[in-house]
Amino acid sequence: RTHNADLVIFDDELTPSQQSNLEKTVDRSVKVIDRTALILDIFAGRANTREGKLQVEIAQLRYTAPRLTGKGLQLSRQGGTSGSIGARGPGETKLETDRRHIRNRISVIRKQLEEVEKNRENQRKQRIKEGLQQIALVGYTNAGKSTLMNFLTQAGVLAQDKLFATLDTTSRHVFLSPEVQIVLTDTVGFIKKLPHDLVEAFASTLEEACMADLILHVVDVSNSNFKEHIETVNQTLKKIGAG
Repeated sequence: RTHNADLVIFDDELTPSQQSNLEKTVDRSVKVIDRTALILDIFAGRANTREGKLQVEIAQLRYTAPRLTGKGLQLSRQGGTSGSIGARGPGETKLETDRRHIRNRISVIRKQLEEVEKNRENQRKQRIKEGLQQIALVGYTNAGKSTLMNFLTQAGVLAQDKLFATLDTTSRHVFLSPEVQIVLTDTVGFIKKLPHDLVEAFASTLEEACMADLILHVVDVSNSNFKEHIETVNQTLKKIGAG
């Protein structure tokens, strides 16, 4: 009330019951969200490719499902979940209908992502066939990976001073010498307490780091928390099997 706040953000993930109780405690007009909801919202605004949008949407749906209350539902703003939910079955409540809709949508997205993953796997096999070594750029979000990528390859990747400017994986060929050519891949940045749903949703994208011949960890040493960022990245790499 002192600050006339219309939004309260908690820097940890809230359980559905915690979120519900907090919303009852604060003014009804004040929205309560947690760290995960905030990161998902940032991701939703940054995703540009079809794969990126699908990965964000599936993470949003997994996060939303246990938080349904039957009072209506604001689904992903990516467009895939908008429109009519469809007729309810006999005796089916609005809550049950919403949950069924989410399950069905997640199933559809998974199939679409499997097709994208097949294409990436074919590209990877082709690179191996051509004898190309792959280097994956990893690092904390906003560490400068895309800036380095553009400097080395003139890729024209979006490089801005903000969190998660890059969500979509970009790969470019680089000639280290007339005889030696490698493939450099820019990957999504990591962050402390990265939501589990996002790690799972972006598994195929993060796999680029797992499959690389060399992982190049980019660190912004001008950031006062750079040591903590290094530890966060190392922990995340272990989590996805690229330790």
